[in-house]
Amino acid sequence: MVPYSGATLAYIGDAVLELRVREHLLARGITKTNDLHTAAIRYTSAGGESRAADKLLAGMLTDAETDVFKRGRNAEASHRPKNADLATYHQASGLEALFGFLYLEGRRDRLEELMRAAIAAVEELL
Repeated sequence: MVPYSGATLAYIGDAVLELRVREHLLARGITKTNDLHTAAIRYTSAGGESRAADKLLAGMLTDAETDVFKRGRNAEASHRPKNADLATYHQASGLEALFGFLYLEGRRDRLEELMRAAIAAVEELL
């Protein structure tokens, strides 16, 4: 297991998710930067990430992945979330930590599988 804190894994996972969402939106034909930004927020806000985490936690994660998720979820927040309650923020941090972990471990196929499921979970609500 990578020797980083849950908060550090979430920091990396946030960047990985942001890039993957932008790629997804470009593939859907959204090319104007303002439209990209507005659309990306739906996926990468704490609320969107929390909904995605709920889907992944409903039977998609291995025990080891669930442990990493919990490590990120339980990490102490470095600041108070602006647009989400604390539980939603922590749930989103857990998802980001999982994505950061998979990225740093080089498990790109699994990362892509879970990111596709996360994106689909958000799109179900759009």
